[in-house]
Amino acid sequence: MKPVCLVFGAGRGIGATVGRRFAQEGYHAVLCRRTDQEGLDEAIGEIEADGNSASGFLLNAIEENSIEEPVAAVEADIGPIEVALFNLGAQIGDRHLQDTSYKAFEMGWRMATFALFRFAQAVCPRMEARGKGTLLVTSATAAFRGNAGQHSHAAAMGGRRMLCQSLNAEFSPKGIHIAHILIDGSVAAPDTLGRMLGPEKYQEMLDTRGKADGMMLPEKIAESYVHLAQQHRSTWTFEMDLRSFSDRPWWNH
Repeated sequence: MKPVCLVFGAGRGIGATVGRRFAQEGYHAVLCRRTDQEGLDEAIGEIEADGNSASGFLLNAIEENSIEEPVAAVEADIGPIEVALFNLGAQIGDRHLQDTSYKAFEMGWRMATFALFRFAQAVCPRMEARGKGTLLVTSATAAFRGNAGQHSHAAAMGGRRMLCQSLNAEFSPKGIHIAHILIDGSVAAPDTLGRMLGPEKYQEMLDTRGKADGMMLPEKIAESYVHLAQQHRSTWTFEMDLRSFSDRPWWNH
Protein backbone atom coordinates (compact mmCIF):
# COMPACT_ATOMS: atom_id res chain seq x y z
CA MET A 1 0.00 0.00 0.00
CA LYS A 2 1.48 3.34 -1.06
CA PRO A 3 1.49 6.38 1.19
CA VAL A 4 -0.93 9.06 0.04
CA CYS A 5 -0.38 12.69 -0.87
CA LEU A 6 -3.80 14.34 -0.59
CA VAL A 7 -4.20 17.65 -2.43
CA PHE A 8 -7.15 19.95 -1.76
CA GLY A 9 -7.17 22.62 -4.45
CA ALA A 10 -5.65 20.63 -7.32
CA GLY A 11 -6.10 23.09 -10.17
CA ARG A 12 -3.62 23.53 -13.00
CA GLY A 13 -0.84 25.29 -11.20
CA ILE A 14 0.52 24.57 -7.74
CA GLY A 15 -1.98 21.91 -6.65
CA ALA A 16 -1.89 19.44 -9.54
CA THR A 17 1.83 19.99 -10.06
CA VAL A 18 2.65 19.25 -6.42
CA GLY A 19 0.52 16.11 -6.62
CA ARG A 20 2.38 14.97 -9.72
CA ARG A 21 5.74 15.66 -8.09
CA PHE A 22 4.88 13.65 -4.97
CA ALA A 23 3.66 10.80 -7.19
CA GLN A 24 7.16 10.75 -8.67
CA GLU A 25 8.43 10.21 -5.12
CA GLY A 26 6.32 7.06 -4.76
CA TYR A 27 3.11 8.48 -3.30
CA HIS A 28 -0.38 7.82 -4.57
CA ALA A 29 -1.66 11.32 -5.39
CA VAL A 30 -5.30 12.09 -4.58
CA LEU A 31 -6.31 15.29 -6.37
CA CYS A 32 -9.40 17.21 -5.24
CA ARG A 33 -10.81 20.31 -6.87
CA ARG A 34 -14.12 22.14 -6.93
CA THR A 35 -14.98 22.08 -10.66
CA ASP A 36 -13.83 20.83 -14.08
CA GLN A 37 -13.95 17.05 -14.21
CA GLU A 38 -12.16 17.15 -17.55
CA GLY A 39 -9.25 19.09 -16.07
CA LEU A 40 -9.11 16.72 -13.10
CA ASP A 41 -9.05 13.68 -15.38
CA GLU A 42 -6.28 15.29 -17.42
CA ALA A 43 -4.15 15.89 -14.33
CA ILE A 44 -4.64 12.30 -13.17
CA GLY A 45 -3.82 11.06 -16.68
CA GLU A 46 -0.53 12.97 -16.69
CA ILE A 47 0.51 11.29 -13.45
CA GLU A 48 -0.44 7.87 -14.77
CA ALA A 49 1.41 8.56 -18.02
CA ASP A 50 4.56 8.99 -15.89
CA GLY A 51 4.02 5.45 -14.62
CA ASN A 52 2.74 6.60 -11.24
CA SER A 53 -0.63 6.32 -9.49
CA ALA A 54 -3.33 8.88 -8.84
CA SER A 55 -7.05 9.33 -8.33
CA GLY A 56 -9.31 12.22 -7.47
CA PHE A 57 -12.75 13.72 -7.20
CA LEU A 58 -14.63 16.99 -7.26
CA LEU A 59 -15.74 18.60 -4.01
CA ASN A 60 -16.92 21.95 -2.71
CA ALA A 61 -15.03 22.57 0.52
CA ILE A 62 -17.65 24.89 2.00
CA GLU A 63 -20.38 22.24 1.91
CA GLU A 64 -21.18 20.11 4.95
CA ASN A 65 -19.04 16.94 5.24
CA SER A 66 -17.33 17.74 1.92
CA ILE A 67 -13.92 17.57 3.60
CA GLU A 68 -14.45 15.08 6.38
CA GLU A 69 -16.02 12.30 4.31
CA PRO A 70 -13.40 12.31 1.51
CA VAL A 71 -10.55 12.21 4.04
CA ALA A 72 -12.15 9.22 5.77
CA ALA A 73 -12.72 7.51 2.41
CA VAL A 74 -9.11 8.00 1.31
CA GLU A 75 -7.81 6.55 4.57
CA ALA A 76 -10.18 3.57 4.36
CA ASP A 77 -9.95 2.76 0.66
CA ILE A 78 -6.57 4.00 -0.60
CA GLY A 79 -4.01 4.32 2.17
CA PRO A 80 -2.59 6.45 4.97
CA ILE A 81 -2.36 10.17 4.24
CA GLU A 82 1.29 11.00 4.92
CA VAL A 83 1.31 14.36 3.14
CA ALA A 84 -1.69 16.66 3.01
CA LEU A 85 -1.66 19.85 0.96
CA PHE A 86 -4.26 22.53 1.61
CA ASN A 87 -4.10 24.71 -1.48
CA LEU A 88 -7.53 26.35 -1.62
CA GLY A 89 -7.61 29.99 -2.65
CA ALA A 90 -9.92 32.61 -1.19
CA GLN A 91 -9.51 35.59 -3.49
CA ILE A 92 -12.81 37.37 -4.22
CA GLY A 93 -11.22 40.32 -6.04
CA ASP A 94 -10.68 43.97 -5.14
CA ARG A 95 -13.77 45.43 -3.48
CA HIS A 96 -14.25 48.67 -1.59
CA LEU A 97 -15.38 48.24 2.00
CA GLN A 98 -18.92 49.36 1.19
CA ASP A 99 -19.02 46.99 -1.78
CA THR A 100 -18.01 43.97 0.29
CA SER A 101 -21.16 42.24 1.43
CA TYR A 102 -21.36 40.17 4.60
CA LYS A 103 -21.72 37.09 2.40
CA ALA A 104 -18.60 37.92 0.36
CA PHE A 105 -16.54 38.63 3.46
CA GLU A 106 -17.66 35.41 5.11
CA MET A 107 -16.95 33.42 1.95
CA GLY A 108 -13.27 34.33 2.17
CA TRP A 109 -13.14 33.11 5.77
CA ARG A 110 -14.97 29.90 4.95
CA MET A 111 -12.56 29.01 2.16
CA ALA A 112 -9.28 30.22 3.67
CA THR A 113 -9.65 29.60 7.38
CA PHE A 114 -12.65 27.48 8.32
CA ALA A 115 -12.00 24.94 5.55
CA LEU A 116 -8.39 24.60 6.73
CA PHE A 117 -9.62 24.09 10.30
CA ARG A 118 -11.92 21.30 9.10
CA PHE A 119 -9.17 19.80 6.93
CA ALA A 120 -6.72 19.76 9.85
CA GLN A 121 -9.34 18.34 12.20
CA ALA A 122 -9.90 15.47 9.76
CA VAL A 123 -6.25 14.79 8.91
CA CYS A 124 -4.07 15.63 11.92
CA PRO A 125 -5.52 13.15 14.46
CA ARG A 126 -4.95 10.33 11.97
CA MET A 127 -1.36 11.45 11.49
CA GLU A 128 -0.94 11.78 15.25
CA ALA A 129 -2.07 8.18 15.76
CA ARG A 130 0.72 7.08 13.40
CA GLY A 131 3.26 9.46 14.91
CA LYS A 132 4.15 11.11 11.61
CA GLY A 133 2.81 13.21 8.76
CA THR A 134 3.12 16.53 6.99
CA LEU A 135 0.52 19.26 6.50
CA LEU A 136 1.54 21.80 3.85
CA VAL A 137 -0.53 24.97 3.60
CA THR A 138 -0.25 27.32 0.63
CA SER A 139 -0.65 30.94 1.64
CA ALA A 140 -0.44 34.39 0.09
CA THR A 141 1.05 37.83 0.59
CA ALA A 142 -2.26 38.88 2.15
CA ALA A 143 -1.41 36.73 5.19
CA PHE A 144 1.27 39.32 6.04
CA ARG A 145 -0.01 42.55 4.51
CA GLY A 146 -3.45 44.06 4.00
CA ASN A 147 -4.18 46.18 0.94
CA ALA A 148 -7.07 48.41 -0.07
CA GLY A 149 -9.90 46.35 -1.51
CA GLN A 150 -8.63 43.16 0.14
CA HIS A 151 -10.67 43.21 3.35
CA SER A 152 -12.00 39.68 3.00
CA HIS A 153 -8.84 38.13 1.61
CA ALA A 154 -6.41 39.72 4.06
CA ALA A 155 -8.55 38.88 7.08
CA ALA A 156 -9.03 35.30 5.89
CA MET A 157 -5.40 34.65 4.98
CA GLY A 158 -4.16 36.28 8.16
CA GLY A 159 -6.44 33.88 10.00
CA ARG A 160 -4.97 31.01 7.98
CA ARG A 161 -1.47 31.92 9.11
CA MET A 162 -2.45 32.17 12.78
CA LEU A 163 -4.29 28.86 12.54
CA CYS A 164 -1.13 27.26 11.14
CA GLN A 165 0.84 28.62 14.08
CA SER A 166 -1.65 27.09 16.49
CA LEU A 167 -1.59 23.76 14.64
CA ASN A 168 2.19 23.79 14.76
CA ALA A 169 2.19 24.46 18.49
CA GLU A 170 -0.10 21.49 19.11
CA PHE A 171 1.06 18.91 16.60
CA SER A 172 4.76 19.52 15.97
CA PRO A 173 5.73 17.95 19.33
CA LYS A 174 3.64 14.93 18.28
CA GLY A 175 5.64 14.36 15.11
CA ILE A 176 3.46 16.24 12.63
CA HIS A 177 5.23 18.76 10.42
CA ILE A 178 3.09 21.85 9.77
CA ALA A 179 4.41 24.22 7.10
CA HIS A 180 2.94 27.57 6.04
CA ILE A 181 4.20 28.56 2.56
CA LEU A 182 3.87 32.15 1.41
CA ILE A 183 3.56 32.51 -2.36
CA ASP A 184 4.67 36.11 -2.81
CA GLY A 185 4.36 36.64 -6.54
CA SER A 186 2.64 35.73 -9.79
CA VAL A 187 2.34 32.00 -10.44
CA ALA A 188 2.20 30.67 -14.00
CA ALA A 189 -1.14 28.99 -13.37
CA PRO A 190 -3.92 29.10 -16.00
CA ASP A 191 -6.65 28.17 -13.50
CA THR A 192 -5.94 31.12 -11.21
CA LEU A 193 -3.89 33.96 -12.68
CA GLY A 194 -5.02 33.00 -16.18
CA ARG A 195 -8.67 33.38 -15.24
CA MET A 196 -8.07 36.65 -13.41
CA LEU A 197 -6.20 38.27 -16.32
CA GLY A 198 -7.97 36.64 -19.25
CA PRO A 199 -6.25 34.51 -21.90
CA GLU A 200 -4.65 37.34 -23.90
CA LYS A 201 -3.10 39.22 -20.97
CA TYR A 202 -2.03 35.96 -19.35
CA GLN A 203 -0.27 34.79 -22.51
CA GLU A 204 1.42 38.17 -22.84
CA MET A 205 2.68 37.86 -19.29
CA LEU A 206 4.00 34.36 -19.99
CA ASP A 207 5.79 35.61 -23.10
CA THR A 208 7.47 38.49 -21.27
CA ARG A 209 7.92 38.04 -17.53
CA GLY A 210 7.55 34.27 -17.73
CA LYS A 211 10.37 33.79 -20.22
CA ALA A 212 12.65 35.91 -18.05
CA ASP A 213 11.89 33.82 -14.91
CA GLY A 214 9.84 36.70 -13.56
CA MET A 215 6.88 34.42 -12.83
CA MET A 216 6.83 31.60 -10.33
CA LEU A 217 6.87 28.21 -12.04
CA PRO A 218 4.66 25.51 -10.45
CA GLU A 219 7.25 22.82 -11.20
CA LYS A 220 9.86 24.72 -9.18
CA ILE A 221 7.41 25.51 -6.38
CA ALA A 222 6.67 21.77 -6.16
CA GLU A 223 10.36 21.08 -5.50
CA SER A 224 10.19 23.26 -2.40
CA TYR A 225 7.08 21.43 -1.19
CA VAL A 226 8.80 18.07 -1.54
CA HIS A 227 11.85 19.46 0.27
CA LEU A 228 9.65 20.49 3.21
CA ALA A 229 8.07 17.05 3.43
CA GLN A 230 11.48 15.38 3.43
CA GLN A 231 13.12 17.58 6.07
CA HIS A 232 14.55 15.88 9.13
CA ARG A 233 12.57 16.80 12.22
CA SER A 234 15.63 18.33 13.87
CA THR A 235 15.44 21.13 11.28
CA TRP A 236 11.77 21.53 10.37
CA THR A 237 10.77 24.72 8.60
CA PHE A 238 7.48 26.19 9.75
CA GLU A 239 7.31 29.19 7.44
CA MET A 240 8.77 29.52 3.96
CA ASP A 241 8.29 32.37 1.50
CA LEU A 242 8.82 32.02 -2.23
CA ARG A 243 9.05 34.62 -4.99
CA SER A 244 10.79 35.25 -8.29
CA PHE A 245 14.27 36.74 -8.07
CA SER A 246 13.04 39.91 -9.78
CA ASP A 247 10.01 40.55 -7.55
CA ARG A 248 10.23 43.03 -4.71
CA PRO A 249 9.43 41.26 -1.41
CA TRP A 250 6.17 42.16 0.28
CA TRP A 251 7.94 43.93 3.15
CA ASN A 252 9.71 46.35 0.77
CA HIS A 253 6.58 47.60 -0.96
